[in-house]
Amino acid sequence: MKTDSILYRLFKTFPGIFFELIGEGSTECDSDRFTSVEVKQTAFRIDGVFLPDPAEPNAPIYFSEFQFQSDANLFARFFAEIFVYLAKTDFDNDWRGVIVWASRSLEPDLPVRYWELLESRRVQRIYLDELFTMPQPSIGISLVSLIVEPQPNAAMAAKQLVARTRQELDDDSIKREILELIETIIIYKFPKLGRMEIEQMLELGELKQTKVYQEAKLEGKLEGKLEGKLEGKLEAVSRLLELGLTAEQIAIALSLDLNLVQQTIQSSN
Repeated sequence: MKTDSILYRLFKTFPGIFFELIGEGSTECDSDRFTSVEVKQTAFRIDGVFLPDPAEPNAPIYFSEFQFQSDANLFARFFAEIFVYLAKTDFDNDWRGVIVWASRSLEPDLPVRYWELLESRRVQRIYLDELFTMPQPSIGISLVSLIVEPQPNAAMAAKQLVARTRQELDDDSIKREILELIETIIIYKFPKLGRMEIEQMLELGELKQTKVYQEAKLEGKLEGKLEGKLEGKLEAVSRLLELGLTAEQIAIALSLDLNLVQQTIQSSN
């Protein structure tokens, strides 16, 4: 399951969920821009960075790492990525680090050399499997929890979240985005099921009939001629990477947005 890319899409679309996850409140994200960055002249790639508005020099930069497998070198790499990035950019802002673990069991022993950073308020660790114990979690937190929901419980949890989304959200465009994210997560969890079967499982048929969905579908048809070209370009990214090109060079060669190239590389790792 491409959990990294799902979390990236989730926080990119709804940055308020990230700040809710770390207990800062969704209002913190009003002027922040979420992106994935590659540190030039290194092999480092930071999963997600919230860059504050330049007009707010006192707002911190948030560096996030999504970890869904064991990695004994995670802490060393995480701090190296942060400090190299800070050294190579012109930002004077303070910074905060957030490591999102699928489970506390994946976290390695805390290296003595990083104790001060890890025990301070500067770095926060989140364990997704422990979100299940939260009383009355919001729709956003429940959506994040669904990513690590065990498969036997995932279908029921998704159906309940679909029902809550329909009942509690008034904005049709936000509702559609949330429902599509739920559908995407379940597709990854049940790879042997077709999209129609997933739609029936989650009772999403009526979603296809809403005005906002039909408008989005029409927009997709108008852009359909470009989709084939885009898919071909994205398929070429991995081949160019194997030839030794950097993400920046690939973006220039294929006339693609750098963030899209970086996300494609990250998803294929």
